[in-house]
Amino acid sequence: MYTNASSAILLTLETLGLSNAYVYPAFLFGTLTYLCIMFSNLLVLAAIACSKKLHKPMFILLFNLPISDMVGATAFFPQLIFSIVTQNRLISHSACIIQAFLIHFYGAGNLLTLSAMAYDRYVAICCPLRYNAIMTPHNLVRIIILIWCISFSVMVTLILLLTRFNICRTNIVDLYCNNPSLVKLVCEDTRVNNYYGLFTIALFQGGPLSVMMYTYGQILRTCVMNNQPDARQKAIQTCGLHLTIYLILEISALVTLLAHRIRSVSPFMRRALGVSILIFPPFLDPIIYGLKARELKQSIKMLLRIKNMK
Repeated sequence: MYTNASSAILLTLETLGLSNAYVYPAFLFGTLTYLCIMFSNLLVLAAIACSKKLHKPMFILLFNLPISDMVGATAFFPQLIFSIVTQNRLISHSACIIQAFLIHFYGAGNLLTLSAMAYDRYVAICCPLRYNAIMTPHNLVRIIILIWCISFSVMVTLILLLTRFNICRTNIVDLYCNNPSLVKLVCEDTRVNNYYGLFTIALFQGGPLSVMMYTYGQILRTCVMNNQPDARQKAIQTCGLHLTIYLILEISALVTLLAHRIRSVSPFMRRALGVSILIFPPFLDPIIYGLKARELKQSIKMLLRIKNMK
């Protein structure tokens, strides 16, 4: 039976499988995780905004990462927490579409931001004499606008291609709404959606991967040839942070998206990796940068000290 997607219909998300004994612990865990994510990312934003010494290209690019992380966490956690409390896995079709858009927008924004940060480190380490000429405020603004414009336009198109269909099923196969699970609700020809989906995977997974491989290859070569141990250690430490965060997101996202196209993949593994994309990067990003980036760490300490004095 076909259902008009524009009508006020309800979809059913995959069950959480929680017994009554685990409802309260799950609610507490979800709420505390979300609050920690929001607090730590807001702290990083405030530290960068309030400290003039952090008004450098690297940290201005980093400023976009907490914003993206908070978008992803807010798209996922409030709905999850509500469904835990009410034991109700129903979601309206329009709310599902919005959640899917925000989650894909978060993933695309993160990957492009990390790519831009990798390029910034490449210029700083491999072309230090040209750094100020290349990473000018004007070019920095252009890079940031490009990140969000590409993410927004590609994901809006992805969702618009989806909304043109009527749906014939109401069961979402994942714990949250996303494009692959919404496409599975359609009984019509979705080849255009599938091809465009592959294009977005190539763009947001393959593009950043190519940038990372080239920039870190060049950085590694420069570090090996550098005769200054202190500079080499600092460069490797800084790039190691970017690479760790990127690999967590890249591997989880790529496997999750491809798992929808490979029937032999365990649904449990697909759902676990899918949830990890929305928990670990937003949770770990501010912790890793806050602890390992020395200038940011000092600014956060200063900000907290000022608040305590007040």
